Amino acid sequence: MTQIFFYHGAADRIAAAAGLIAKAWAQRKPLVVYAPDPAVAGALDRALWTRNPLDFVPHVNAGSPLAGETPVIIADRLDELPQDERLMNLSGEVPPGFSRFTSVIEVVSEEPEVRQPARERFKFYKDRGYEVQALDLAGKA
Repeated sequence: MTQIFFYHGAADRIAAAAGLIAKAWAQRKPLVVYAPDPAVAGALDRALWTRNPLDFVPHVNAGSPLAGETPVIIADRLDELPQDERLMNLSGEVPPGFSRFTSVIEVVSEEPEVRQPARERFKFYKDRGYEVQALDLAGKA
């Protein structure tokens, strides 16, 4: 069954997501980032490009011809992806087909427009019997 991880209390959701993605890449763990909002996807892409050059994270959009060989994929849809191990959700909704992934990572900031939908997703997962772990990012980027 899919494991769900809620990283909450992020001062900056995009920076926190970029940090978690970099950590996954450092461990050579592939990851799909679900970001259907083009502004969020663009902000994440910029954040990954502007990190410390020694911490470069290879990433592409799902439509790229290199998606099959790139460890981090930023997707606006979750059909026809080359991997289904880890999914980071940067949308305001439960990702479609999330249960095919081994784990789902939710990154939540203190902003009410992010927090309230995250609470609803947390309840959704719990009510369906998924193992949900909450991890506090307060005081971290």
